[in-house]
Amino acid sequence: MITEQDIKHLKRCVELAESALEEGNQPFGSILVSEDGNVLFEDYNRISSGDDTQHPEFSIARYAAEHLSKEERARAIVYTSGEHCPMCSAAHGWVGLGKIIYASSSNQLAQWLHELNVSPSPVRNLSIEEVVKGIEVEGPVPELAEEVRKLHVRLHKK
Repeated sequence: MITEQDIKHLKRCVELAESALEEGNQPFGSILVSEDGNVLFEDYNRISSGDDTQHPEFSIARYAAEHLSKEERARAIVYTSGEHCPMCSAAHGWVGLGKIIYASSSNQLAQWLHELNVSPSPVRNLSIEEVVKGIEVEGPVPELAEEVRKLHVRLHKK
């Protein structure tokens, strides 16, 4: 069940996604939150650098591996504006991060891109659960998914 605290964190992810867009990146933003509710790390998409692996969820996995114990990682929650791609899902699974809550799903993104006549991703569209065994996932959140959709429309209507 999505709580008010979850909504607060997801709204921050959407803000980060907008920051990414304003800097010429695809609109994705994510945060890592400790078991006690403290934001530990946040980032947004940085692929305009030319490195298409610069996803915020991947950065979170790297941060967690370097700064948190195995137990802390398992109890942490990752919030994100868009469901992880397979690369980020795998990183999340390998590092042993806990629950993932997302505003919009990868299926929604694929549909939006299709409607905007944007070429599909070169990577297969897989849900987080198809990549990571036994992961707890919640999302999408309809009112926030619509905000994320609008960011993708802005990106592709330029």
